[in-house]
Amino acid sequence: MTATRRNTWQREAVRAALAEARGFVSAQRLHEDLRAQGSTIGLATVYRALSALVEAGEADCLQSPEGENLFRSCATHGHHHHLICRGCGETRELEARVVEQWASRVGAEHGFTEIEHVVDLFGLCANCRE
Repeated sequence: MTATRRNTWQREAVRAALAEARGFVSAQRLHEDLRAQGSTIGLATVYRALSALVEAGEADCLQSPEGENLFRSCATHGHHHHLICRGCGETRELEARVVEQWASRVGAEHGFTEIEHVVDLFGLCANCRE
C-alpha cells in the first residue's frame, strides 16, 4: 500500500523552482538556486521532493549522457519522450508512435509483454548550432 504524501513547504518550493527552471536541471542546481533565494532547504529534501514529484507524474526525470539524473516540470501527462539541446537545455516533449509500435513489436517477437522504455534524444538546437 502506497502512503499518501503530504504537501510540505519544501515540496512546494521545489515544485515552484522546477517550474521556473529552463529545461532539465540537476537536483544540485535546483538546491543551489533555492539556497540563493534564501531557502534553508537541504539537498536530501530536494531529492525526496523531486522523487515524489516524479512519482506523482508532475516531473520528468532522465539520465544525461554523463549519467546525472536531471529533472523537469512535466508539461505532458502520460508517456512521452524528449528532444533536448546539449547546449542550452531547451526541451521539447514528443509523442513517438513509431517508437511505441517498435518497442511493442520487438518485445512481442521475444515473448515479452508489458514493455516499458525510455527514449530521450540529445542534439543541438538551431540557436546553439550557430
